[in-house]
Amino acid sequence: MKILLCHNYYQQRGGEDQSFEQEAAMLRQHGHDVHLYTRHNDDIKGMSRGKLARNTIWNQETYQQVSTIIRREQPEVMHCNNTFPLISPAVYRAAKDNGVPVVQSLRNFRLMCPGALLMRDSKVCLDCLGKSIAWPAIVHRCYRGSLTASAVTTAMLAYHRLQKTWQQDVDQYIALTEFSRQKFLEGGFPAERLSVKCNFLDPDPGIGTGGGGYAVFVGRLSTEKGIETLLAAWSQLKGSTRLKIIGDGPLAETIQQAATQDKRIELLGFRPLEEVCQILSKAECLVMPSIWYETFGRTIVEAFAVGTPVVVSDLGAMSELVTGSNAGYVFKPGDAQDLAEKVQFLLDDPSHDKEMRDAARDEYEVKYTAEVNYSQLMEIYRLAGASGREQDISCPMQTTS
Repeated sequence: MKILLCHNYYQQRGGEDQSFEQEAAMLRQHGHDVHLYTRHNDDIKGMSRGKLARNTIWNQETYQQVSTIIRREQPEVMHCNNTFPLISPAVYRAAKDNGVPVVQSLRNFRLMCPGALLMRDSKVCLDCLGKSIAWPAIVHRCYRGSLTASAVTTAMLAYHRLQKTWQQDVDQYIALTEFSRQKFLEGGFPAERLSVKCNFLDPDPGIGTGGGGYAVFVGRLSTEKGIETLLAAWSQLKGSTRLKIIGDGPLAETIQQAATQDKRIELLGFRPLEEVCQILSKAECLVMPSIWYETFGRTIVEAFAVGTPVVVSDLGAMSELVTGSNAGYVFKPGDAQDLAEKVQFLLDDPSHDKEMRDAARDEYEVKYTAEVNYSQLMEIYRLAGASGREQDISCPMQTTS
């Protein structure tokens, strides 16, 4: 099968970039002919505000370049990950105008929320959900605190809602959890085009031993990730259990200051995935204290793969991945005392250690391996092709000048 994968890389590398690359590698390992169309947000440097605004709403260069690639390579499906801001929704029309079915992974909430997080003022916010024009995002400057940037992002969403881009130009969406799928349904996305496929981890890092005497946080060091809650919880935690923090971001200096005051805290910065898994494999637990609706929680799967229990916010996808697994605990989002108590409870009960580690590893083997994921992805591609054929019969081809 010939597949075109599209992705707009972020300036600061994160889980979406990693998931895109792993998916491409998995498809190639199964013998598929994979072609990539990528842009990088580093390209924004030197670009005028006017050009960036136009490209965010509709990038004609993307339309032309992807149309050329499709005519040359003749892919059977186009699968998009992140298209914001440089690729733009023009990529969908390029595929549709050339008869190629389109799949879009929903790795954040950008298609409903200009800020992409469904969060404002450090709290869950659903003010724009389902609105034709997400005007609250402009009022509250939800995208990077900028009135102009928030207005441009809101205009992009409003324009493509008016054009019915989300309904007509995308054949299948991939939500990462059932919780995320429900939120997109509330936002007006068509149920018959919303599939669920989790992220996966490959290669398998193998089960670890634990016993390292430390907990781990992995992720972007920013407010939505619950960094303040994490640091406050550690100040309340008894004993000598260390906290290793892996990642980078705007709150790195705040963490470094906390590490100066509390020698149990160590900031490791960005580390490659292989090293992350090695550190996780010896940890007593992974802590994920996010205060936003994570669309998935990739680091939870990394912990499951090495058999490390988790303590996560009882919120959205995080709760969905952990509840009922016997592989960890949930705590009240933003509640430092509850987080400290749950971590302490896990550390103080070594009799359950092997049971929880086995349960974590079982979750990985049953749900999050590349083989399980591959079969799910092939079914979604099949559904996209079927949806595209139905549209060809019922709707005349739309063209773009």
